[in-house]
Amino acid sequence: MTDSCPLSGYAAINDSSLNKSTAFTRDEREKYGLSGLLPYAESSQNQQMPRALENMRRKGNDIEKYIFLNALQGRNERLYYRTVIDNIEEIMPLIYTPTVGQACKEFAHIFRQPKGFYITPEDKGNIRNMLDNWPGNDVRVIVITDGHRILGLGDLGANGMGIPIGKLALYVGCAGIHPQHCMPVMFDIGSNNEEVLNDPLYMGYPHKRLEGEAYDALMAEFVEAVQDKFPGVLIQFEDFLTPNAYKLMEEYRDKVLSFNDDIQGTAAVTLAGVYASTRISGHDFKDLRIMFLGAGSAATGIGDLMVAAFQQLGLSEEQATQKLFFNDRKGLVVKSRTDLMPHNRPYAHDLEQLNFIDAINTIKPHVLIGATGTPGTFTQEVIEAMAALNERPAIFALSNPTSRAECTAEKAYEWSKGRAIFTSGSPFDAVDYEGKTLKPGQGNNAYIFPGIGLGALACRATTISDEMFLTAAKSLADMVSEENLKSSTLFPPLTDIREASLNIATAVAEKAYEQGLAQELKPDNLRDFIASQMYDASY
Repeated sequence: MTDSCPLSGYAAINDSSLNKSTAFTRDEREKYGLSGLLPYAESSQNQQMPRALENMRRKGNDIEKYIFLNALQGRNERLYYRTVIDNIEEIMPLIYTPTVGQACKEFAHIFRQPKGFYITPEDKGNIRNMLDNWPGNDVRVIVITDGHRILGLGDLGANGMGIPIGKLALYVGCAGIHPQHCMPVMFDIGSNNEEVLNDPLYMGYPHKRLEGEAYDALMAEFVEAVQDKFPGVLIQFEDFLTPNAYKLMEEYRDKVLSFNDDIQGTAAVTLAGVYASTRISGHDFKDLRIMFLGAGSAATGIGDLMVAAFQQLGLSEEQATQKLFFNDRKGLVVKSRTDLMPHNRPYAHDLEQLNFIDAINTIKPHVLIGATGTPGTFTQEVIEAMAALNERPAIFALSNPTSRAECTAEKAYEWSKGRAIFTSGSPFDAVDYEGKTLKPGQGNNAYIFPGIGLGALACRATTISDEMFLTAAKSLADMVSEENLKSSTLFPPLTDIREASLNIATAVAEKAYEQGLAQELKPDNLRDFIASQMYDASY
């Protein structure tokens, strides 16, 4: 609570951004008309947090814990974020992957309180006027989805609103973006999922998906409207189907401050993990051969950033692409195929068509990356093949949520006889293998996108360049300690994620100044300046 409160009485304790409940002091209760409205005892935030945790932990399953935390956010915003920040390892899996996947599937059934901003085809021509209904004029970060490819779960329509809500909670918790600067947006243009549309409780636009020019025109109106209402706002595109994901990224990346987290954020966190893996395997990064299972936007986005990383080391674009190999449902991506999408063609090799296991045995990759959304695709045969080729095979099972991972940590260690360097997109518990504790790293985008956003906003960047994502990846990899590597962990602990975000933000802002993309006058101490901008949830 600040020294002055714009509201009093029940209005003050029913405003989540102002409420601190029983932490209001005697003087504050008198000053703000709260006398008689609260129990006698004064409870500090440090006393309130254990109560919140106790109530959360007594819930019988993770989705009930998600509902509890969502309700806490709705009634006491600062207590919610303080609880998240101080207990990030326990709570991040509840407010984001893997639990957010189930929350999206059940969104219409667990709905309690409206959050975010919804756009439908019926709003065409009126989006700018609708933005005036948003309670605040200083939005700085927007996360928008059309719900077409929610994690590995597919088309969930408007139920996908759980993703922008969850991502923005991580912007606040992991990088200190103020909650009042955040706006979740559902681009609700229908669903092609009959199960979703036939659900009597479904709350989205009850029609098949808008497509083509009409889709593009509605998105263009939205982007123009938010630039007018909130100049310089950062737009993060999230969980769009591959063709739209690439189209929107390319359309707006040089026009407005924007990026696609599934493509660029995933690429940066994966590149950071691959950088760190070389400290275990002993391979030089520029000598790596990297194979992907999956050739959608996430996989080829990783490939695109890795090409840039190889080029930084002096390789030509052609030499760089020759180090990357992609497999899809039809096998290896090769030049003789006539069914390739534009984002796949640069990675088509002049090789014979091979199935996945034959491709591994022929190409002999050092790193295997899964981005399929299909569980169990890293079979025992696959892991054993990688282990036969490498003393320390790097295995990245990146699909979310946990139920969609290409393999489990336990199986990767078992089938490689404890030699795999394993990373997943959602969390797995540590595994004891023959007396040694192996801790799988979590290649979660939360290590990257909050810091990218914080850095871009701090210097008022005009656009976000590929070099900024390379810089972010290097910054994150540099935080991995020798102690982490001893247990085969490729990322710093989640307890250090705010420091990681600050490091990334500082590096990103430095790169923006270097590239002439920053509009803010550079402060004498950039890191201290950015740290001073980070939201403090304490009261």
